[in-house]
Amino acid sequence: MRGYPGGMATPGTQGTPAASPLARRAPVQYASVAVGAVFLLVGIAGFIPGITTNYDALTFAGHHSDAQLLGIFNVSVLHNIVHLLFGVLGLALSKTFTGSRNYLIGGGVVYGLLFVYGLVIDHHSAANFVPLNAADNWLHLALALGMLALGLILGRTSAPDDTRHV
Repeated sequence: MRGYPGGMATPGTQGTPAASPLARRAPVQYASVAVGAVFLLVGIAGFIPGITTNYDALTFAGHHSDAQLLGIFNVSVLHNIVHLLFGVLGLALSKTFTGSRNYLIGGGVVYGLLFVYGLVIDHHSAANFVPLNAADNWLHLALALGMLALGLILGRTSAPDDTRHV
């Protein structure tokens, strides 16, 4: 907190927006929270029949899973767990400026690699262990570009001493 050593608030600021820990968050931290929350929701939705079509065909992993989130994106139990973990990671790393920036840039790189992976593998082979379809590939490209843009643009602000904690 600004004001006195030891983190005490300046008199008269208690209860004001400046005294709120959220007021000290950088935009990149809000982006990390938003992206992490979306991944959590997607991971949960992948386990809900109706939101996930062909739910009875949901397998743990592999290209044999015919379950589709929103009837568009192939999912498996492993795929959903990865989304949940990626969401938790985004929320956990949002506590610092550097963590948020690294989550978004690192996640963008991971999704860029997944996009390339989805282009080069045979979607009906054992190499398609996630599973992926054409809609997943395009979504992975959009996620890669979006996360990289958020991390690079919002992460340009300097964060001396990485003091933007929650």
